[in-house]
Amino acid sequence: MTAERSDAVEEFDVVVIGAGISGIGAATYFSRELPGKSLVVLEGRDNIGGTWDLFRYPGIRSDSDLHTFGYEFKPWRHEAAIADAPLIREYLQETVEENDLGRLIRLRHRVVRAEWSTTDSRWTLRVEASDPATGSITTKTIRAGWVFAATGYYRYDKGFTPEFPGRDDFQGTIVHPQHWPENLDYRGKKVVVIGSGATAITLVPALSTGPDAAQHVTMLQRTPSYIMGLPRVDRVATTLTKLLGEKRGYAATRFKNIWVEHGIVKGLRTFPKIGRALIRRENIKRLPKGFDVDKHFNPPYDPWDQRLCLAPDGDFFDALSAGTASVVTDTITRFSERGIVLGSGEELEADIIVTATGLNMRLFDGMPIVVDGRGIDIADSVSYRGMLLSGIPNWAMAIGYTTSSWTLKVSLMCRYFIDLVRHMDAHGYDRVVAVASPGMPRKPVMDLQAGYAKRAVKRLPKQGQAAPWRMAMSFPEDAKALRGPVADEHLEFGTARSAALPGDRRSAHA
Repeated sequence: MTAERSDAVEEFDVVVIGAGISGIGAATYFSRELPGKSLVVLEGRDNIGGTWDLFRYPGIRSDSDLHTFGYEFKPWRHEAAIADAPLIREYLQETVEENDLGRLIRLRHRVVRAEWSTTDSRWTLRVEASDPATGSITTKTIRAGWVFAATGYYRYDKGFTPEFPGRDDFQGTIVHPQHWPENLDYRGKKVVVIGSGATAITLVPALSTGPDAAQHVTMLQRTPSYIMGLPRVDRVATTLTKLLGEKRGYAATRFKNIWVEHGIVKGLRTFPKIGRALIRRENIKRLPKGFDVDKHFNPPYDPWDQRLCLAPDGDFFDALSAGTASVVTDTITRFSERGIVLGSGEELEADIIVTATGLNMRLFDGMPIVVDGRGIDIADSVSYRGMLLSGIPNWAMAIGYTTSSWTLKVSLMCRYFIDLVRHMDAHGYDRVVAVASPGMPRKPVMDLQAGYAKRAVKRLPKQGQAAPWRMAMSFPEDAKALRGPVADEHLEFGTARSAALPGDRRSAHA
């Protein structure tokens, strides 16, 4: 389809890219704390919600409690602490309405290129806006002093699926969870879910229970994962809310959960053998007598080398105990007409194969980023305080935690961003860039050994080995790093070399 072009150029102080949970949180903080700044949120999809609107597979839910996954400023009111996607979407919509963010959010506006000019300290964004009625695309130009990229960390248009020999021979249906068909009928059918990550652990009980349940669901894994049961309802949170009221009870629960989770992660990483033994013991309690735990629940890595998977109220184990689901640990030789031929020679029959094989990681929706006419390879950049990137001025990114609730970091990042903008205004600066030493030892920005992280190493930024270049993965550590002094020797501030442009508010603060 041929795109039309709009000659009008709009100017904003801050552009937030993405209206998922991070972007909505950022827009709330910025609109409250920086009321004098012009702000817009650009969302490429048809709806807000990001991950929670895109993924529609059965049972999709958070794998973190909503008292920490939710926003600091908006209490989570539902009884279920581990929440399904519809409840999370409701929560996000409430946040938009309560903070009048609808006036700031532009749906179907996809940023396809970003160019920075040091001469005037501005970003020029090329944006493709699609018409929901006709599908026609108009290319717009938006200029901004700051970009806050809340785009997530994976490709929205394509999940990861390995090349399976014989795939075209299979006579049934093949589905990736990221692209779940709206009316897929799995009732009474044999389903094989390939994978052992959080998505597979969610899908197995969802597909094998209820009135529309499959005949049988088999989780086919090459490598076992650590799986822990956790109550769906946090009774301590319920008690604290009754005693302290909604806001203070939420704050107390949030504080409690932050430190409990931090203690568990630290304990498992410090004493992995003890952690492995404790998890194994809990698995044995929940599984049928005689179940081969050492084969199917004995990962060849330490706890938290990859994310632990969560089974609310032990639903995954219940499905195995009920006999409606099973686990097979083996390799795939090829697909066949009737299912999957395993390395052992066994053939798993299937009507539906679900490839819960992971994501394709990609920052900033893969858009080209150009600084003063030079294309930037973000893999050459180093993360500063977990949110700025060396060599890219006035650009912040929202990357959450891998060992705790993703959005816990949003409040800290946004507060630092606000303090940084205020610092620049107070000193007459309109540009800042993090400068990393060329000889700095670097390592991947993701601290996990998961396949999706390993596959993306060459495409993602790096981190250093010490603060402020190390990517902290705990709230307590970040709370100290991001609440400290705004400026240090690693940040280079400056002002535009040309006169302030129309709509550029720099001159008002200089």
